[in-house]
Amino acid sequence: MTSLSIWRDRFERLRSHRVFETFVIAIIILSALLIGAKTYEETSRFEQALLVFDTGVTIFFLVEILIRIGAEKRLRDFFRKGWNVFDFLIVTASLIPMDDSEMVLLARLLRIFRVLRLVSMIPELRILMVALVKSIPRMGYVALLMFIIFYIYAAVGSFLFAEVDEFLWGNISIAMLTLFRVATFEDWTDVMYATQELYAWSWIYYLTFIFLNAFIFLNMMIGIVLDVMQKESLAIELENGEGEAAELHGLRDDVRDLKAQLSRMEEALQRRGS
Repeated sequence: MTSLSIWRDRFERLRSHRVFETFVIAIIILSALLIGAKTYEETSRFEQALLVFDTGVTIFFLVEILIRIGAEKRLRDFFRKGWNVFDFLIVTASLIPMDDSEMVLLARLLRIFRVLRLVSMIPELRILMVALVKSIPRMGYVALLMFIIFYIYAAVGSFLFAEVDEFLWGNISIAMLTLFRVATFEDWTDVMYATQELYAWSWIYYLTFIFLNAFIFLNMMIGIVLDVMQKESLAIELENGEGEAAELHGLRDDVRDLKAQLSRMEEALQRRGS
């Protein structure tokens, strides 16, 4: 075994060690707290100490990403995973120095994104993030249907209630903003009571709108996210060889192998009989 293979094995054991992963997560959290501390004026007297700590965190992240790269057999294997590319970009962006140059604002903004590394480090957060991203296209159709309902109700509201309150129902765009306020339950009863003084039946307008948006469409979006999350969880279980999904997949492979063996045995018996 060459020295390169020995070091690669050491980096692999260190990268996959639970204590090392926990330590990296702790540093990410401390880095996020450091960024938050800089927003308080009281910490200005510790500016030099915070700068030293920030430099130490940056160096640690650089060493950590180099360890993860060194644990791969080939460099391209590291960049095949999207989360590794994500971590690499954040770490390299953090190398911008925090001095008094024109880049200081950009450096501070980029350091804020360090906390996003928690997503790549914690599998459960990765599932949530991937499920959210993959569910966006499907939620887009629900959002389009919501927009159609908003548009219809806004047009009706602007026709009926404009004389009640021009500020809330003056035109269709303003009416859509008012309906968004109703959908978020932000003092929506005040809007309803104002129109009820002129149209006693207007409560039907609000209740049907709330029922469609706050209950039906919201539950549809939640159902889409949960469905995608379940599929992502099953995919990860299959990838890691854990859980019921992996067991069922293994059973299917075993049954498939048995069928193939039986087919070969039948063919062999047929050849012997002939």
